[in-house]
Order: sequence, then C-alpha cells, then structure tokens
Amino acid sequence: MKLVTAAQMREMDRRTIEEFGLPGLVLMENAGRAVAEAAWELLPDDAGRVLIVTGKGNNGGDGFVAARHLAGRGVEVAVLLLCKLSELHGDAAINANYANKIGLMIVEEPDDETLVGAIELADVIIDAILGTGLNGEVHGRARQVIEMLEFAAAPIVAVDIPSGLNSDTGQVLGVAVEAHHTVTFALPKTGLVQYPGKAHVGELTVADIGIPPAILDDPDIQTYWTEDSDCQAMLPYRPPDAHKGDSGRVLVIGGSPGLTGAPAMAGYAAARAGGGLVTVGIPAPLNAILEAKLTEVMTVPLPAGEGDTIGLDALDLLLEWAEKADAVALGPGLSTKGQVAGLVEALVEQVHNPLVIDADALNVLRGKAALLRKREAPTILTPHPGELSRLMDSSIEEIQADRLLAARSAADLFEAVVVLKGAATVTAEPSGEAWINPFSNNGMASGGMGDILTGVIAALMAANDDPMTSAVAGVYLHGLAGDIAAREMGPRGFLATDVAERIPAAYKVLWD
Repeated sequence: MKLVTAAQMREMDRRTIEEFGLPGLVLMENAGRAVAEAAWELLPDDAGRVLIVTGKGNNGGDGFVAARHLAGRGVEVAVLLLCKLSELHGDAAINANYANKIGLMIVEEPDDETLVGAIELADVIIDAILGTGLNGEVHGRARQVIEMLEFAAAPIVAVDIPSGLNSDTGQVLGVAVEAHHTVTFALPKTGLVQYPGKAHVGELTVADIGIPPAILDDPDIQTYWTEDSDCQAMLPYRPPDAHKGDSGRVLVIGGSPGLTGAPAMAGYAAARAGGGLVTVGIPAPLNAILEAKLTEVMTVPLPAGEGDTIGLDALDLLLEWAEKADAVALGPGLSTKGQVAGLVEALVEQVHNPLVIDADALNVLRGKAALLRKREAPTILTPHPGELSRLMDSSIEEIQADRLLAARSAADLFEAVVVLKGAATVTAEPSGEAWINPFSNNGMASGGMGDILTGVIAALMAANDDPMTSAVAGVYLHGLAGDIAAREMGPRGFLATDVAERIPAAYKVLWD
C-alpha cells in the first residue's frame, strides 16, 4: 500500500478538485461520514454521547460533518470548537454554519470546566483539533486540550491523524492525542506507521473519500507499507523440479571468540529461509564449536589472526568460496579486532557477488562510502540506528527523528539498499523507493534477531536477482515469523532461534 506525506496528500486533494472537478465539500463530506461510522461502531448499543473537539482547519470541518451524521442517527452530540465560528474559513466554515443552523450543540472557545465535564460525560470522543499540516510544536489552547484528553476514559477517534503528530515522521510535537481508532483519508500518512506516532494511532482505517485511482496511483509516490500480497510477489520462484543447487548458495562470514552464536544463527536462518546450500566461514580455532551448533549448515575453517579472529590470510580462500556463492553475508560476530577491518575492505572490494553487510562489518566501514559505491554487484546494508549513526557520522537521535529520511540518505550515499532495523523497519534504495514494515513486535527486542534477519535476506538474495525485493521480503518474513513466535509462546522471552524456526510457518501463512 502506498504511503503519502502531508504535501503529497494536499497535492492529491488539489488535483482531485481542479482536474476532476470533485468539490472539496464532497471530499469533506465523505471524510466526515467515515469518521462518524467509526465513532458509531464504538458506541454502546448504538446510542450514547459523542464529544467532538474541533480546531479551525479542515479537520474541524470533518468533525462538523461527523457531528451531523451522528446526530442524524439519534446520537447526542456536542461540538467544542477551540476558536470562534467566525474564525473558520472555506469548506470548514460552510459545514460549521450548516451544523449550527440545524441546531447542533456548538460551544465556542470552551473553558476548562466545560471541557472537563464534556470529556467525563462522553462515550466516544472525536479528535478533530489538528491535522496533517502541523509541523511545529503544539502550544497554547490546543496543547492544554490535548493534555486534558490524556485523562479521558472514553475511546478517542482521531480524524486523519492524532492531533500533535508530525504526519511525515511520526514524531510527537510536544504532546499528541492517544487514539483508540484513527480514520485516515485516501492513503495512510507516513507518520501513522512509524514510531512513536504508530503508538498513538490505535486501530487504523483508511477511508475512500473519492480521490480518483489515477491520482492514487501517482508514480511519484515512492513510499510503501508492506502487505502480505507484496511479500508474496517478491518471494523467489522455485520450480517443482528444483534441487539444492537451484535454491541458492549462501556464504556467511563471521565469528570470533565469544560471538560464535551470531554466524551460527545467520547460517541457520538462511537455511530456514530456503537457502539450498549454506556455508559458514569461521576462524579455524572456533570451527569445532560451529560444527556442534550446526547440522544442516556446512562450515569452512579459516586462517585466524590476532585474538582468533579471521585474518587476512583467509582472503584468498574466502574469495574462492564467495565465487561459488550466490550471496554472501558478511559481519555477524566478526568483531573489529586484529585484521578484520582490512579483511572487510578487501572483501567489499573484491567479492563480485551480492553482499549483505551487517554488524561489525558495518562498524569497520565507517568513512568508507567510496568503497561501497565502487561495488558493481548488489549490496544490502542492515544497520540498526547506532550502526547507521556511525556510518553517517550522525547521532542516533537524528537517525530516529526521521527514519525514512535517514534510510534514503544512506541508500543514496552508499549506492546500496539500506535496511534500517527497528520497530517498523525501513528499507530504502538509491532511487528513493522505500518500504516500511508493519511488524513491531517488542518481544523481538533481544540479542540475535539481527543475525536471523541477515540470514533470511541472504537466502532470498541468493535465489533472487533483485536486492530491494530480497530485503523487503526478508524483513517482512522475519517480522511475520516473530509475530507467530509471540502468538505461540507469549509476548516475551522467545529467542532469535525461535523466530528462525518459525520462518517455514511464515511462508505457510503467505502461501495458504
């Protein structure tokens, strides 16, 4: 599903009105009706009191339309307008005046006592205070009212976006409404599916308000929210007579003392994700450990250097194995000690097959953007925010403040597909196309989950020529397996290997 920024949505509204002749009043009518329907569904026995808190923008106009439709169903409705009726303009003013003339209860500039009393009496509250145009911190009366709504017992339905959120980044602009249900219009806004905004949205409904398909399908919109059907289309085809050699050869390079689990998990996950032949290259002194950990996955003992990390003497052997592989995963448990940095740089430069670069391999590539840009074969980087902050010479706070921008900027800088891990993982490519993953299972906030993801993406890359679809599908499959683990085992305490074991079940969900 496509996702839009506030500016893109405004342009879609403009084109609908000017090019297709559909009046803004009709769009507002459709929007308000959809909000009324969502509020109606939350009312006890289709009756009760609905409080609508409105501002002076188009969101307020949507609120007045919702009030009219709910009143028409016999619901007791009160509208608290945080300004004077005379301050409204355009379509919002027309709907407010109409609501006023038909006798709906409208209180202009309500005081605190009125607000608190109305909030306490309401069975459902509609938040129509601030819309998608907000880009600065909430202040004044709007802030005070949003803070009052924090104590509401009634469920809140947000109009288009919970008031106080940046609709592009999902950042809370000082304060924000915590909605039970958000009704957004035409297409979801990017801030609704990214944290912290996503935590304020509640159930999300995307309402059709009449934007023509020709506008919704605008090719300039390059941000997507991954769904089952997207992942299904991206998964590599396997013919019925396939053998293991057809199913993708994966080489995982990693491991160091104390970190043997990372390459083991990446190799295991690559096999679970469908890799036909998976091999883990490990420092020779640690090979016995990996032999014990892995059954279906092969190992290659490599010449070790300082501290039993992989040494530069392993380069020729690794290049030989990489040549046989369809995809190489570089970094899990590698460490940054000894000759690792020199080895990673040499591999990035000399491996001519697709590379998935993670963990310590990312850490030693700081300042090496030119080296990554030289690669002709596909490259996928899978950093968490800390790793990306080092690669971009930025702070974690800057990365997290606009994850879409950070992922896109990194993809452009490194000329690689970038998977910015975390809740609602963002995957971007140099063209600007980006996908936001819907899964945000906090039970996966534990060690090893990134190693599993690396293995999954490497397995898909080994069977697929396209790094972007491999990364997007890998992220989705990984998240879906995590949700399955949470449902089966409980929300906390399941391990990275539990997620890997449920990758076949995730495939089953997608293919059933």
